[in-house]
Amino acid sequence: MLKLATLFGALFIATSAIAAPLTAPLTDAQRALHALNRLGYGPAPGDVQRVQAMGVERYIDQQLHPEKMALPPVLAQKLTALQRAAPAPGEMLSEFRPPRGSDTLTAEQKQQARREVYQRAAQQVNEMRLLSAVYSPRQLEEVMTDFWFNHFNVYADKGITRVFVADYERSAIRPYALGRFRDLLGATAKHPAMLFYLDNWQSTATGYRVNGKGKVLGLNENYARELMELHTLGVDGGYTQQDVTELARMLTGWTFDPRGDAAGAVAFRYDAARHDNGSKTWLKQAVAPAGQAEGERALDVLAASPVTARHISYQLAQYFVADVPPPALVNQLTQRYLATQGDIRAVLATLFASPAFWDSANVGSKFKTPYQYVVSATRASGAQLNNVRPLVNMLRQLGMPLYGCQTPDGYKNTEAAWLNANAIATRISFATALGSGRMPLARAPELDASAPMSDAEISPVDPAALAATLGPTLSANARTTISAADAALQPSLMLGSPDFQRH
Repeated sequence: MLKLATLFGALFIATSAIAAPLTAPLTDAQRALHALNRLGYGPAPGDVQRVQAMGVERYIDQQLHPEKMALPPVLAQKLTALQRAAPAPGEMLSEFRPPRGSDTLTAEQKQQARREVYQRAAQQVNEMRLLSAVYSPRQLEEVMTDFWFNHFNVYADKGITRVFVADYERSAIRPYALGRFRDLLGATAKHPAMLFYLDNWQSTATGYRVNGKGKVLGLNENYARELMELHTLGVDGGYTQQDVTELARMLTGWTFDPRGDAAGAVAFRYDAARHDNGSKTWLKQAVAPAGQAEGERALDVLAASPVTARHISYQLAQYFVADVPPPALVNQLTQRYLATQGDIRAVLATLFASPAFWDSANVGSKFKTPYQYVVSATRASGAQLNNVRPLVNMLRQLGMPLYGCQTPDGYKNTEAAWLNANAIATRISFATALGSGRMPLARAPELDASAPMSDAEISPVDPAALAATLGPTLSANARTTISAADAALQPSLMLGSPDFQRH
């Protein structure tokens, strides 16, 4: 370990100029790698050569239309099996809820039942997310699913949110990730995960009583505030506190029944009895009483707003181009958003064709988030992924647990949020274990991922194959330093290098 630490030190010194931008025009291999890094989670074995052969423009068009690409049969079978094995949210809730009219479980039994349900729910959604991110050829779809989940973040460990997370990602985020923003906005607004996480499910007209005689409820502004501040207009979007209150009134009655319907399904429902039927003034416009239509009108207005168009365009440009994106690019994307009524696919096509996206100064300039780093390293290594728990644990250690951001603004994607000494040390530990084949990723998922690995399970990454996969990722200085090390140490050095930590 001392020798490896010394080599990493030499590697970091040799590549200390990594932050310096490229100045020469990109080669075909660099263009292919840049597309793979930004539209997806970096190259898997053979990807750089494959994209070069097909052409970068064709690859980008392919990624923008994921519905035209079939999933690998093994991945499709695994995802189907996971979906079939996972109980619906209503079923999971019923497991720790006593039958109506009775209470046969002790407080300790209820807590244990919840814990078991939450663990199963977490395991299922973690497997689906990571297997798809590592193996799906629809890399842009995976990136945008993660992007929009962060944008419309829900914290899985708040109450019963955990049982809804898999369905939230599968039905409210993924189908609309490359569609129209208004559809995405509506799907998230009505999903029980969002309704519960930001408390709109219990937001009512002032003085409303449950069943006419029960607990007194009232207005909750949490969702209305985040809907404007985070999801649409932005923190400086020109609205007032009074607008937050009025929007919250417009959204009263948007709820769900955690006990489910007659079939046990838990879904959005509009409860007219909970709605505030008074007149409102929102964003300087009079809003006449119209029930659920008031909230729908609000989503229409917010999705079509030029302020929202700029807010979304800035976030996309920051994710795909630079931490501080060029204003001209943001303006260009804003106009494209407005011209296409919020067509996300069209906005991204404009972004990927822009000079800013291909500017050599922006290539390799983004520091990978923990999620991007862990997934890209797993893809590049070519390791067989049967057991995702080691990756889940590593993400937790790196401060980015899956579905674990407590605040509604989601995880950041900038260098300032993730680059620090402790993070680098943890990443190097991960690279060392992955490169040496000492992460039990191939172990069957039902087996204990924390048990010591047998000699038969250890399968080091081939250094020549990894170098071929990474292509122009590694600088000349990095290659020189790494090639001088023992072959057994080279994969760890590549995956832990400063070059690989950027994309």
